[in-house]
Amino acid sequence: MTTPGLRDSAPPVDRRERVAVAVVTVTFGLWLLVWALVVPVFQAPDETAHIDATVHLATSAPWVAPGEMHVLNAVQAAAAQQATLPKSEWSDFAELLGGAPGESSTVDQMTQHPPTAYLVGALVLKAVHFAGLRWDHAVLVLRLVDVAAVTLLPLLTWASVRRLTRSPRAGLVGALALFGIPQLASIASSVSNDAPVMLFAAVVAWLTVRLLTGDHRWRTTLALGVVLGGLVWIKGTGLPAVPFAALVVLVAGSGLLPLRTRLVRTVVTMAVTAGIGAWWWVHNVLAYGRVQPNGYTAMRPPKEFPPGEHPTLSHFLDVSWGTLARTFWGSPGIKAQVSIGDVLTSVLTLVTLAVVVAFAFRKGPDRRAVVVLAVFPALLIAIQTYTSAHAYLTTTEVAATQGRYYFPAIVCLVAVSAIAWRRMAGGPTARARTAVGLSIALPAVGLYGLGVVSSWFWNAARFPVTPAGVERYVALGPVPPSVVAVLVALVLVGLVATVTAVVRSAAPTRAPGVVTTA
Repeated sequence: MTTPGLRDSAPPVDRRERVAVAVVTVTFGLWLLVWALVVPVFQAPDETAHIDATVHLATSAPWVAPGEMHVLNAVQAAAAQQATLPKSEWSDFAELLGGAPGESSTVDQMTQHPPTAYLVGALVLKAVHFAGLRWDHAVLVLRLVDVAAVTLLPLLTWASVRRLTRSPRAGLVGALALFGIPQLASIASSVSNDAPVMLFAAVVAWLTVRLLTGDHRWRTTLALGVVLGGLVWIKGTGLPAVPFAALVVLVAGSGLLPLRTRLVRTVVTMAVTAGIGAWWWVHNVLAYGRVQPNGYTAMRPPKEFPPGEHPTLSHFLDVSWGTLARTFWGSPGIKAQVSIGDVLTSVLTLVTLAVVVAFAFRKGPDRRAVVVLAVFPALLIAIQTYTSAHAYLTTTEVAATQGRYYFPAIVCLVAVSAIAWRRMAGGPTARARTAVGLSIALPAVGLYGLGVVSSWFWNAARFPVTPAGVERYVALGPVPPSVVAVLVALVLVGLVATVTAVVRSAAPTRAPGVVTTA
């Protein structure tokens, strides 16, 4: 059953809008591909461990208890070759596994997660006969799998924002907002279990927006349960989506559907989710006595504060704020050592928070939907804060402060922000100008981030690109520099085309087309 609601006031999607959405989605896929080629192997957060976990399964090794798997000597040998040998002398995986058999003493913490994402990667490695591939090419294959998984994120963001705001133009700007987060591109294009989490969580967000805006069909509710089950089958960062989705189903249709009906729908959704994805977490409780075992225990054991020292709230907040802001917007590298700038990330964070807090939750027909959508990121913030505070109190380190932990809720964050920016702008003319400004500024942040990362890794942190930087990429990069240049050019063309569509929608006089509703 589809009931009248916010959805009904949105204009239909016409051909020009479909083309614009297709362009921005393909452009985002090319954007992720550029990042996959620019960030060196092993330089994404935890990428060594993710690669190792996948290779373990590809070689038919068992998925052991948290803290008991160790990084393969072959994977460490690949990292050593990257640092010491010219690319022409790098080995294929068969040579690495034969020449450096067994495991090292370094713990691979990834068995604290379900093996789902790594099984998919292992199947892909086997399908491409990875043993005969040079190790960097095998890793690139895994990166491309993640790129493919996240490429649809702009489509899902556009669909969610458009439905919530009833504005085609806002939906398109929402899709462009993804380009404004360089860290998201870096994580989505690396070997990680975060990429499939982003995809499944984005589908969950889109389905919840549909439910909150009048789509009360059983098939939508059941689809939410299926996708949510898949999400929690991948990684624990998807677990906060369970109470969020339960709240959505319970609230959706309030005032139209009886409470009993909504309760039944909620129970059915949770049962479907549990039937698909609960097995791993039940296994954890039975085997280890907790839902999410800590694979870092061996590397970060409990530790007392030195005599005369004690935990302080000011230190905790200082480290948490700075690290979270930086690693949300743009701080790639294995140790998050490459930053787009503390000032820039602080400004982006403060402006975004100020606009959302001041305008997103004001009284209006969509306030209930906005409040409910904000629950998902709020849960992630609360859980992350508890985890990092617990680590600080028990190990003296403010750990687990990574902005990427909020990426599962990125569609919800963009949707809530879209409502806030539209309310702040006020009338149609101001909304049009705000949309144009954001459509230009957000991709500019992303392009700046790409420039920072490229110069750091390949050009000794110097702008612009120099012949020495190009030569370094020729020596160590996975493809010829000309391939990267062509991809960047295509990304620029796609961004210009999408921004042009937003600008045209803001023109005072225009023919019917893609984004004609403010």
